[in-house]
Amino acid sequence: MIATVSRAGDRAGLLEQLLAVVRPEFRVDVLTPASEDPVLGVPDCAVAGCDYPVADHGICNGHRLRWRNQGRPALAQFLIDPGPPLRGRSRLSHCTVADCRYGAAGQGLCYRHRKRWERAGRPDPAVWAARSAPIGDSEHTGCRMPFCNLWIEHPRSVFCRSHQLRWRRAGSPEVDRFVADCGRLGKASIDLRRLAPQLRLEFQYVLQSGADTGTARISPTAVTIAARYAHEAEVTSLLDRSAEQWRRVAGDPQPTGGKYGRAIAFLVSARDAVEALRDGIGWDSEYSRDVWRLSRIPGLTLTAGQTREHAHLRFDRITQPWLRELAKRWIRLRLSSGRNVETIVGNLQALTRFSEFLTTATDATGMADIDRALLEQFLAVLSTAPIGAVTRSRHIGGLHLFFEAIRRHRWHDELPTSAVFFTDDHPKRPPRTDRRVAEHIMNQIEQPANLDRWPDPQGRLVTMILISCGLRVSDACTLPFDCLLHDGRGAPYLRYRNHKMNREAAVPIDERLEADIRTQQNLVLRRWPDGSQHLFPRTKSNPTGQRSFAASTYRAMLHRWLSDCDIRDEHDRPVHLTPHQWRHTFACRLINRDVPQEVVRVLLDHESQGMTAHYARITDQTVRRRWEAATKVNINGEHVTIDLDGPLAQAEWAKTRYGIATQTLPNGYCGLPLQKHCPHANACLTCPVFLTGPEFLPELRAQRRRTLTLIDVSERGGQARMVEMNQQVLTNLDRMISEVEKTVTEDADTTHAS
Repeated sequence: MIATVSRAGDRAGLLEQLLAVVRPEFRVDVLTPASEDPVLGVPDCAVAGCDYPVADHGICNGHRLRWRNQGRPALAQFLIDPGPPLRGRSRLSHCTVADCRYGAAGQGLCYRHRKRWERAGRPDPAVWAARSAPIGDSEHTGCRMPFCNLWIEHPRSVFCRSHQLRWRRAGSPEVDRFVADCGRLGKASIDLRRLAPQLRLEFQYVLQSGADTGTARISPTAVTIAARYAHEAEVTSLLDRSAEQWRRVAGDPQPTGGKYGRAIAFLVSARDAVEALRDGIGWDSEYSRDVWRLSRIPGLTLTAGQTREHAHLRFDRITQPWLRELAKRWIRLRLSSGRNVETIVGNLQALTRFSEFLTTATDATGMADIDRALLEQFLAVLSTAPIGAVTRSRHIGGLHLFFEAIRRHRWHDELPTSAVFFTDDHPKRPPRTDRRVAEHIMNQIEQPANLDRWPDPQGRLVTMILISCGLRVSDACTLPFDCLLHDGRGAPYLRYRNHKMNREAAVPIDERLEADIRTQQNLVLRRWPDGSQHLFPRTKSNPTGQRSFAASTYRAMLHRWLSDCDIRDEHDRPVHLTPHQWRHTFACRLINRDVPQEVVRVLLDHESQGMTAHYARITDQTVRRRWEAATKVNINGEHVTIDLDGPLAQAEWAKTRYGIATQTLPNGYCGLPLQKHCPHANACLTCPVFLTGPEFLPELRAQRRRTLTLIDVSERGGQARMVEMNQQVLTNLDRMISEVEKTVTEDADTTHAS
């Protein structure tokens, strides 16, 4: 009895809330949104003069049927001559007698003129009509239907003969309602008249909320079907049934797609929205539930591509009440401290697996029964579970943090001190494999002809960013619209959110990629003039452009693109790769170009050197194999080899590798010992990215003197090419020395003045 009163009280409170929040423009029985409405509207058919809603290919169902019957010609050609107006959009035929506006009833004549024509012996109808005159008074009343130009034929009727017949077949409803229904015929509208008053208000509230947020389109057809399902369920509120019951309201098998699937999805989401209105959001309403909906907990950092509407934390799978309550407390603490949601999901999976172990393999009844011996049993069971070593290690680490939090915060004093995990409890991780894409495959992928085969320019640009910048695919798909930065020298950088580390990061890019990003920004503004917060907005069901391109969508497009381009490996098999492999390829390419490992770590935004060192090890092994397999000769034509089995093999390779990294020449390698100095001119002086400073001023002046001497000697010897090459070096030296000396002088004057 108490529960019944409480539920009735909740319902009364909800009704008051609905009456307070639903605005007048949505509190209508039949909602007919404008075709240009970004959320509820459906564009009109592309055929001129047709106001039926678009169904496919930019045209309505009726014109699509005509287009298919004509053999699917080019749409531009079809739109030139789509045929006469569709049924329901053409005016009714009237009598062919001059000045008669009664509806035609046969032979082109109205009912009255046809009777006269029959009595006249059925002459030629056209000739007879031309000689006849209108019947009745000069004053006639037009049909009540706004789009009908015929006269009424019965003094007690308000419609012409055709619309009078249609009105009777509809059950002779109230005239204004019938007129409004006929005006909406074929148009996108949402009919809520059959719903109970509170249920209708709930639908109106959900439609209003969807229009206000503007994050997804709402299909009027699907909502009308959902309203029919709700009416047939004989409920007065969406909360009268659970979400699972609404999912099965259409029976089995449940519709998963199309307008019926969208109707079920609308009912489930509508129920959730109404419940949120009644109960509020935040920890007060969500903590006691066994399934937490992250959409109800403001301020959480969701992982890229994880939508709020579908993110849940399920504690109902933890069967022990004492363990479930502690799990909730720990998970709430970690969420509140800013932990990534994906990490939290992993922690909850560890607790769920531990709960399954306690249920099936032990008779533990409380925290006091969890000791080291029981954890060793869990480790044994965990080692046979069909999961990888990395997942097992994460489960162990998660449980270790859970027990540590219980002791630190004194949530349960009965937990034994022996309930701990040790470092050697973690399984040995398998060696990391080389996941980079082979260069002969990259050569196929990076061919301009193949890149131009991307059907979607967004997919092409995401691909170029992944290859050129080494981003994770989730970070690339969620790039902010204003993602370009420039340093003091005008060099461009790509700013992005590292979702894994939950921080901002930047990576340098070239001018070509910057131009492509500018083009994408213009495309976004052209489609969404009010702007979007994303560089890559979702292309469908995104009326306001506030939903980002999904990583799963890109992966599906990538697989189709690889197949279309017929990218093949060294065994002539079709290539299957993941976007993350380009991150590995980017890192290995940098290491191969002798970029310092710390620089690579910064570009990849790694937390530590561990992962970056993995790329360096892979690349070093590859370079050494190639070096050992290649033929090397010195200036005397003598072969130079490394003794692979000698006592100095590793040291000799280290010296050679250092030479490759620091003294690489354009036509070979420098084999000079590291302790000696090279007597040749510095080729960097003709490099456009060479930098120097005041600390190198003595060396620059000395090199200028040597360069002048070399030019003088070359001129006397007639070595024009040598003079030309060193003249460029001299010009660059003069510029750099002059600028550096000016800077030194200005700094000295500033210091003296102060």
